[in-house]
Amino acid sequence: MASSPSFSLVSFSHVNTEPSFILLSSRQNLVPLSPKRQCLRVFHRRGRNNSVISASVSFPAQEVSSSSSQRRPDELAASIFSKVMQTDRGVTLTREQHLQVAELAGELSKYCVDSPVKCPLIFGDWDVVYCSNPTSPGGGFRSGLGRLVFKTNEMIQIVEAPDIVRNKVSFLALGFLDGEVSLKGKLIVLDEKWIKVVFEPPELKIGSLGFQFGGESEVQLEITYIDDKLRLGKGSRGSLFVFQRRNS
Repeated sequence: MASSPSFSLVSFSHVNTEPSFILLSSRQNLVPLSPKRQCLRVFHRRGRNNSVISASVSFPAQEVSSSSSQRRPDELAASIFSKVMQTDRGVTLTREQHLQVAELAGELSKYCVDSPVKCPLIFGDWDVVYCSNPTSPGGGFRSGLGRLVFKTNEMIQIVEAPDIVRNKVSFLALGFLDGEVSLKGKLIVLDEKWIKVVFEPPELKIGSLGFQFGGESEVQLEITYIDDKLRLGKGSRGSLFVFQRRNS
């Protein structure tokens, strides 16, 4: 498999063994998804492609602890967003803060719907707002040296029905040149939680110049939580990805 940058769906990543905006992950450290839940009240709303699928998630009240220490999914999601936003997608967080995000994500994963890969909520436009390994999303462009040369503007993952994934990183090179790296891939469902995406060679644009480089790449991702605003993914090496639905 190629070593060119890729994003995952599942997540974002610079090698085909880690998510690139989307899916990556080996089958290690799986988080049990219980109690049972279901995706309800699916509906359509107007969006970028005229139709963006959304839905709500319900959780059986009898299966959720009434303990005062038990936080609701929306509270956990809000806590995650509060910790990862304005951190350059995790770059500025300390080790302790990364652990706090991981703990919250673990708690939230317990509320994941059954068969998240089949839930229509995965479709739509997503911002990559956090990665526990900040250098994974965007490959070399997000390494320590890369961040000095390329200032990241956006990291976006678009999941289109039925099986198309598009990852895009836009940046400012040398402080004045607009640039973009993009990948297009085919989504393949592996089981109820895991997805594989096979990406075509990435395309790089800097200013008026554009070209394709590298070869195909392949990533896998476990979807550990999904709702109408937030998606969590776990990469093959354990990297945690947080996605926020655009315009949510």
